[in-house]
Amino acid sequence: MKQKQNYNFLMEQELKRLDHRPTLLLHVCCAPCSSAVIERMVEYFDICVLFYNPNMDTDVEFIRRAEEIDRLLSDCGWSVDVKVLDYNHDEFLEIAEGLEEAPEGGARCMKCYRQRLEKTAEYAADNGFEYFTTTLSISPYKNAEALNSIGKGLEKEYNVKYLYSDFKKKNGFKRSTELSEEYGLYRQDYCGCEFSKVER
Repeated sequence: MKQKQNYNFLMEQELKRLDHRPTLLLHVCCAPCSSAVIERMVEYFDICVLFYNPNMDTDVEFIRRAEEIDRLLSDCGWSVDVKVLDYNHDEFLEIAEGLEEAPEGGARCMKCYRQRLEKTAEYAADNGFEYFTTTLSISPYKNAEALNSIGKGLEKEYNVKYLYSDFKKKNGFKRSTELSEEYGLYRQDYCGCEFSKVER
C-alpha cells in the first residue's frame, strides 16, 4: 500500500530552504480559508492573493466572498496584494458538464481543482511569481493529495514552483474558524457551486 505523503512536512522543508523572501501567488476561495493561510505564510513570502472562482453559483456569492477578503486584509493589516479575476460561471459549467450528479469530492471536484489551479499557475508564470499554491487544502472536505498532485504537474507545465501544502495540519482549520469568529467573517456552508449547495 502506497504511503501517504506528509505535504505539510514537505512545505516546511521548502520554507527552511528559502534564502530570500520570494513572491507567492496564493489562490484563495474565501476569507475564512484565507485567514489562517495568510497569517502563516506572510512571514515567508511577499503574497498576492488571486481570487479566481468561476464555480461560485451566483455573481452575488462571488462578489460577497471577494469583498470579505478585502475586508479581512484591511482589518488584519497584512501587506498583501489582491487580484480578482472576472466572474464567468460558464467556465465552470463547461468543465462540470456530464458530472452534475457526481458526489462531492468526486470527478467534478477534481476538474474544478484543476481549473482553478491551472489559472493560478498560468497567472503566476505570466506575471513573474516564484511560487504558487492554493488555500483549498485547509478544508477538511478537500483532497490535499489530489490538489498537490495537480499543482506539482502544473509546476512542470508552467515552470513556476508549486508550494506543497496541507494547510489543515498544525490546527490550520481550527485557526481559520477562530479568525473567522474574531473578525466576524462570512463563513458559507457550501463550497460555492450549485451542486454542492444541493448536496448540503
